[in-house]
Amino acid sequence: MDFLPQKIDDYAVAHSQPEPKLLAELSRETWQKVLAPRMLSGHFQGRVLSMLSKLIGPRNILEIGTYTGYSALCLAEGMKPDGQLHTIDINEELHDLQRKYFDKSEYSERIFQHTGNALEIIPQLDQTFDLVFIDADKRNYPAYLEMLLPKLPSGAVILSDNVLWSGKVVESVDPDDLDTKAILAYNKTLKEHPRLETVLLPVRDGLTISRVI
Repeated sequence: MDFLPQKIDDYAVAHSQPEPKLLAELSRETWQKVLAPRMLSGHFQGRVLSMLSKLIGPRNILEIGTYTGYSALCLAEGMKPDGQLHTIDINEELHDLQRKYFDKSEYSERIFQHTGNALEIIPQLDQTFDLVFIDADKRNYPAYLEMLLPKLPSGAVILSDNVLWSGKVVESVDPDDLDTKAILAYNKTLKEHPRLETVLLPVRDGLTISRVI
């Protein structure tokens, strides 16, 4: 679902920072070799993630949902020189492709991959995070939030992707549509949670920025 006229979307992309060469290579390989390439953050949203990370200046970043590693590399652009980025994905078949591009980047030694169920991996991460990006299975968004909040100090930022869910959030919900139900519950929690300040941006499929109070 397109939330902006194509000409306006194209204009926004054309007047935003160019996509770095390494990320353009990763994008091409993703579209050539990987199923569901539309899951890629892509040029425009990638530059949004990069800009937000640079403004926040995080030391420790957590990403839930690596896919081929594009968004992780964007987030890493704002990481402090002594920072670390931990990224979790359940698909072990993508591990080598992710690593290939992580190793080509200047952040190679500071990006740590975790393969498996994020609900099992998150409790094993014995540190706090300044920036979190959630872009994984939608029905577990509420569970991820509950698990993450104890690891987030005041001032930490949570970025949540796909929160407009192709417009399904404003349509009648099929009783069997567990993903849309989860997104609706998640969005409501972000808005009402006493520890969070939240703004939902209609960027592509919806990107929420939540700041921990």
